Amino acid sequence: MNHYDPSAELEPAVHAGDDPRQFASVLSAVHDAAMSGGRMPARPRSVIDDSWRRLRRAGLDPDVDCATDRTLQLEELEERRRLSGLAEVVDELARGLDSLIADGDNILVVSDARGRVLWRSGSSKVLTRADGLGFVEGADWAEGSVGTNAIGTALMSGRSVQVFSAEHFARSHHSWTCTGAPIKDPRTGEMLGVVDVSGPAATIHPTTLALVHAVARLAESQLRESHHRRLDSLRAVAAPILARMPGPALAVDTDGWVAAVDTVSPRPRLVLPPRLGPGRIFVTALGECDVEALPGGWLVRVAETSEAATTRVVVRVPTGPSGGGHVEVTVEGASGAWTHRCSPRHGDILTFLARHPEGVTAARVSTHLFGVDDRTVTVRAEMSRLRKHFGGLLMAGPYRFADGVDVHLLDAHD
Repeated sequence: MNHYDPSAELEPAVHAGDDPRQFASVLSAVHDAAMSGGRMPARPRSVIDDSWRRLRRAGLDPDVDCATDRTLQLEELEERRRLSGLAEVVDELARGLDSLIADGDNILVVSDARGRVLWRSGSSKVLTRADGLGFVEGADWAEGSVGTNAIGTALMSGRSVQVFSAEHFARSHHSWTCTGAPIKDPRTGEMLGVVDVSGPAATIHPTTLALVHAVARLAESQLRESHHRRLDSLRAVAAPILARMPGPALAVDTDGWVAAVDTVSPRPRLVLPPRLGPGRIFVTALGECDVEALPGGWLVRVAETSEAATTRVVVRVPTGPSGGGHVEVTVEGASGAWTHRCSPRHGDILTFLARHPEGVTAARVSTHLFGVDDRTVTVRAEMSRLRKHFGGLLMAGPYRFADGVDVHLLDAHD
């Protein structure tokens, strides 16, 4: 039986043995003819031709400088990074592609599914050159914004792409080459973003496309394995609780993926409402359900009575002259309880939130933790980690425990 090999679709812009300078000259003539409506001396590759046609129909001008100041503010950039689903594989992408950026000529970029640049790394020399194109963190590098490029065109075509010199729609990009590979959610197949390696056109190499493509596939494998580990961890916590349940119930992660079930028809995923918190909800195919928090997910119980379940959170703070020890947080619901022993910083944050039920801003948490109000990036990163563990028990805008959660702040002896 013949197996499908996705790498067979990879088409590098320049092949081994080609002279990049001569090829760049031909491409420039092809680009000039295509943009002016004249007779082209050669046909562009299909992925490039399709992109140029889309952009001409959209009315983009190849002679307009594509550098843009429409970049995200730091707070929005941090939120995009958190929601991208790519944060846990950024380091793996950098390690896999280190050989391409180690010489200082290329820049490594990771974008989200809309083409926004979320992370980039490289030497100061190449970063400065990228700055001149507006190729900075927070910039919009979608095809409709800056023309044919490896990020935007990979998103539009759904395939790994190498774009060399005058294959770029915008003339200001003709001195560059870029190679991008899409990264998809292994659970759903939805686009998460693109990993891209870009640099001066003279640095192009035909093997770059295959390497970037392979590293993107490895990142997808890492995401798949991380998802399985999280479900296994959730299943270990939920199994004894489900064993005691008198009625139908499921344990799901924060995205609704099912880790364990009891007297419910097996299914891979539940569709959960946005901004889910503990309490009574309606779930398609299950009806009214009571939701309780689990570490990294939710316990969803099919409701039997009209009385909704309540969630109680007890934050126990260590006491004594030294103030040593760890804050412990116990989450109690109708089906049982579980306890999490916090790191000192996370314990400090949760204690602070328990003392301010009205909610606090990132700047206020920064002042509490560090004595200054400008370390909000660190605060948001810590809150993101806490919310991964406690799910909908913690809310943002402002940061607080969710409405309806019964929060008690006690010392360790109470």
